[in-house]
Amino acid sequence: MNENLSEVLMPLAIFGGFGASLYFFTKVLTEYILKKKMIDKGYVNEDTQAIFKKQADENKYAALKWGLIILFGGLALIIMEFIPTSPESPLPYGLLAFFISLGFLLYYVIVKKESDK
Repeated sequence: MNENLSEVLMPLAIFGGFGASLYFFTKVLTEYILKKKMIDKGYVNEDTQAIFKKQADENKYAALKWGLIILFGGLALIIMEFIPTSPESPLPYGLLAFFISLGFLLYYVIVKKESDK
Protein backbone atom coordinates (compact mmCIF):
# COMPACT_ATOMS: atom_id res chain seq x y z
CA MET A 1 0.00 0.00 0.00
CA ASN A 2 1.20 3.50 -0.70
CA GLU A 3 2.88 4.98 2.38
CA ASN A 4 1.00 8.30 2.14
CA LEU A 5 -2.33 6.55 1.75
CA SER A 6 -1.58 4.38 4.75
CA GLU A 7 -0.79 7.44 6.86
CA VAL A 8 -4.20 8.90 6.04
CA LEU A 9 -6.39 5.80 6.20
CA MET A 10 -5.06 4.33 9.45
CA PRO A 11 -6.08 7.25 11.70
CA LEU A 12 -9.41 7.52 9.88
CA ALA A 13 -10.12 3.84 10.46
CA ILE A 14 -9.14 4.04 14.13
CA PHE A 15 -11.12 7.18 14.91
CA GLY A 16 -14.05 6.04 12.77
CA GLY A 17 -14.23 2.69 14.55
CA PHE A 18 -13.96 4.34 17.94
CA GLY A 19 -16.60 6.92 17.03
CA ALA A 20 -19.03 4.31 15.72
CA SER A 21 -18.57 2.18 18.84
CA LEU A 22 -19.14 5.17 21.08
CA TYR A 23 -22.27 6.16 19.12
CA PHE A 24 -23.87 2.71 19.29
CA PHE A 25 -23.00 2.26 22.96
CA THR A 26 -24.55 5.64 23.78
CA LYS A 27 -27.64 4.86 21.70
CA VAL A 28 -28.28 1.55 23.47
CA LEU A 29 -27.65 3.05 26.88
CA THR A 30 -29.96 6.04 26.36
CA GLU A 31 -32.75 3.83 24.98
CA TYR A 32 -32.46 1.61 28.06
CA ILE A 33 -32.56 4.61 30.41
CA LEU A 34 -35.58 6.05 28.59
CA LYS A 35 -37.50 2.77 28.78
CA LYS A 36 -36.65 2.35 32.45
CA LYS A 37 -37.83 5.88 33.30
CA MET A 38 -41.06 5.35 31.38
CA ILE A 39 -41.73 2.15 33.30
CA ASP A 40 -40.87 3.76 36.67
CA LYS A 41 -43.19 6.74 36.07
CA GLY A 42 -46.05 4.52 34.94
CA TYR A 43 -46.25 5.74 31.34
CA VAL A 44 -46.29 2.20 30.02
CA ASN A 45 -49.68 1.20 28.71
CA GLU A 46 -50.69 -1.23 25.99
CA ASP A 47 -49.71 1.17 23.20
CA THR A 48 -46.17 1.68 24.46
CA GLN A 49 -45.80 -2.02 25.16
CA ALA A 50 -46.72 -2.67 21.53
CA ILE A 51 -43.96 -0.25 20.45
CA PHE A 52 -41.43 -2.03 22.66
CA LYS A 53 -42.50 -5.43 21.32
CA LYS A 54 -42.32 -4.18 17.73
CA GLN A 55 -38.72 -3.04 18.26
CA ALA A 56 -37.84 -6.39 19.83
CA ASP A 57 -39.37 -8.29 16.90
CA GLU A 58 -37.48 -6.20 14.33
CA ASN A 59 -34.15 -7.01 15.98
CA LYS A 60 -34.92 -10.70 16.47
CA TYR A 61 -32.52 -11.87 13.73
CA ALA A 62 -30.00 -9.01 13.78
CA ALA A 63 -27.22 -11.18 15.20
CA LEU A 64 -27.87 -13.84 12.57
CA LYS A 65 -27.71 -11.26 9.79
CA TRP A 66 -24.40 -9.78 10.85
CA GLY A 67 -22.97 -13.18 11.70
CA LEU A 68 -23.72 -14.51 8.23
CA ILE A 69 -22.45 -11.38 6.47
CA ILE A 70 -19.17 -11.40 8.43
CA LEU A 71 -18.80 -15.17 7.99
CA PHE A 72 -19.18 -14.97 4.22
CA GLY A 73 -16.95 -11.87 4.05
CA GLY A 74 -14.25 -13.76 5.94
CA LEU A 75 -14.70 -16.76 3.68
CA ALA A 76 -14.18 -14.50 0.66
CA LEU A 77 -10.96 -13.14 2.19
CA ILE A 78 -9.71 -16.68 2.81
CA ILE A 79 -10.46 -17.70 -0.77
CA MET A 80 -8.74 -14.55 -2.12
CA GLU A 81 -5.58 -15.62 -0.32
CA PHE A 82 -5.32 -18.65 -2.60
CA ILE A 83 -6.18 -16.93 -5.91
CA PRO A 84 -3.21 -15.27 -7.59
CA THR A 85 -4.20 -11.83 -8.95
CA SER A 86 -2.43 -8.70 -10.02
CA PRO A 87 -2.73 -5.58 -7.83
CA GLU A 88 -4.86 -3.83 -10.47
CA SER A 89 -7.36 -6.69 -10.77
CA PRO A 90 -10.97 -6.03 -9.72
CA LEU A 91 -11.43 -9.74 -8.89
CA PRO A 92 -10.95 -9.37 -5.10
CA TYR A 93 -13.60 -6.65 -4.90
CA GLY A 94 -16.06 -8.67 -6.93
CA LEU A 95 -15.41 -11.82 -4.91
CA LEU A 96 -15.89 -9.98 -1.63
CA ALA A 97 -19.11 -8.33 -2.84
CA PHE A 98 -20.40 -11.66 -4.16
CA PHE A 99 -19.81 -13.54 -0.91
CA ILE A 100 -21.24 -10.77 1.28
CA SER A 101 -24.33 -10.68 -0.95
CA LEU A 102 -24.57 -14.46 -0.71
CA GLY A 103 -24.51 -14.23 3.09
CA PHE A 104 -27.23 -11.59 3.07
CA LEU A 105 -29.38 -13.65 0.69
CA LEU A 106 -28.97 -16.69 2.93
CA TYR A 107 -30.13 -14.56 5.87
CA TYR A 108 -33.15 -13.42 3.84
CA VAL A 109 -34.10 -17.01 3.00
CA ILE A 110 -33.82 -18.09 6.65
CA VAL A 111 -35.92 -15.15 7.92
CA LYS A 112 -38.50 -15.63 5.15
CA LYS A 113 -38.81 -19.33 6.00
CA GLU A 114 -39.23 -18.52 9.71
CA SER A 115 -41.86 -15.85 9.06
CA ASP A 116 -43.92 -18.23 6.89
CA LYS A 117 -44.29 -20.71 9.76
